[in-house]
Amino acid sequence: MTLRQVLKTAIRHEWLAHLPDFSPPYKTSGKVVHRPWFSPEEYKQLYETTRAHAKASQIHHRWSAEQLHDYVLFLANTGLRPDEAKNLQHRDVTIVEDERSGERILEIEVRGKRGVGYCKSMPSAVRPYERLLGRAKYVKQGRARVRAKLPPSNEPPQLPKPTDHVFPGNHIKMFNALLDRSELKLDRDGNRRTAYSLRHTYICMRLMEGADSY
Repeated sequence: MTLRQVLKTAIRHEWLAHLPDFSPPYKTSGKVVHRPWFSPEEYKQLYETTRAHAKASQIHHRWSAEQLHDYVLFLANTGLRPDEAKNLQHRDVTIVEDERSGERILEIEVRGKRGVGYCKSMPSAVRPYERLLGRAKYVKQGRARVRAKLPPSNEPPQLPKPTDHVFPGNHIKMFNALLDRSELKLDRDGNRRTAYSLRHTYICMRLMEGADSY
């Protein structure tokens, strides 16, 4: 309002030829869309559910369940999009000491739709990544009855190589099942949560901690 009065005064004194147009260049819908995320309490409930599921899973499901648990922790502490996590290879991730805090964090070379970018994780992403890095590659187990008839294998487990993907499997079906089991699939407004909600959780928690929104 004050600016408009100043400009009108400038026009009266012929310092300006006309009043500038302050209308926004694009029309907006006027509707604010809130992306679903997990509150701190809901996030704790989620990772406790995935951890318990990993411990209770039978041997032929345990690898996938353990991967899913670390997937949840990794995305919620890096802010990566699901498609970026899918493309991520171990050579893109480095464990470093943060210069400011002295804590260990991850430096990640992110490859997504917009090209290559770089990000630094929260310290809580390091331990899940160490488990991912130290977890042997998936070996199809088969049925217990069939496994019992096979001779024991003397081959050492194969650990991931730098060119291997950090998340080689697809955990969406198991993730959705655990969301339903823990009654976390819908937020309070009825919006469906997905793996993308882990990124929004990362963003919202950083804002709650006082991070600059710009």
